[in-house]
Amino acid sequence: MSRLPRTLRLDPSDLVVFERAAEPGEWAVPGGFAFWDDEPAGLTGKRRQAFRAGFLGLGSFGWSTLVEVAEAGPVEREAAVAALAAHIRSEYGAPDEAAARAAAEEEISFAESLCSHPAGTVLALSRSIEDGTVRERFRTLHRREAEHREFGSLPVFGIVETEEEPAERPDLTAIGKGGR
Repeated sequence: MSRLPRTLRLDPSDLVVFERAAEPGEWAVPGGFAFWDDEPAGLTGKRRQAFRAGFLGLGSFGWSTLVEVAEAGPVEREAAVAALAAHIRSEYGAPDEAAARAAAEEEISFAESLCSHPAGTVLALSRSIEDGTVRERFRTLHRREAEHREFGSLPVFGIVETEEEPAERPDLTAIGKGGR
């Protein structure tokens, strides 16, 4: 049994930001190879978004912002390798089945190396260009043990108690006459 990334859709945003969104539950790989022939600085729109934050789903060959670590049996792993090898051969011109399979195995092995976390751990990806080189960074997102209930402690909110101030009632008829 191994662990592989599986696409996750928490909201409909992937349907908007990517040209083709992966379906939830597909096996996935980082998919950086999909941009080998692109000049990253020239990418725009949905292609740029896929470059910056997309995992490649191995069913639809669409993109997903998030994946989760999931258990994959030998049959599932082999199906993922076979699907990716066929895609590499048809879409990227691998010279033969052996070369396509070797590239797919390498990509799947890399995806497995990202999944050393417990099943259910969510992974996010960020790609950028640094000193002319593509750099991929991966981070993990973990579910809270308990629902957050103390919103006054969140850094984006502040609860301030104030005394009720009388409502200001401007005289709208006087505004046009230069008064208040």
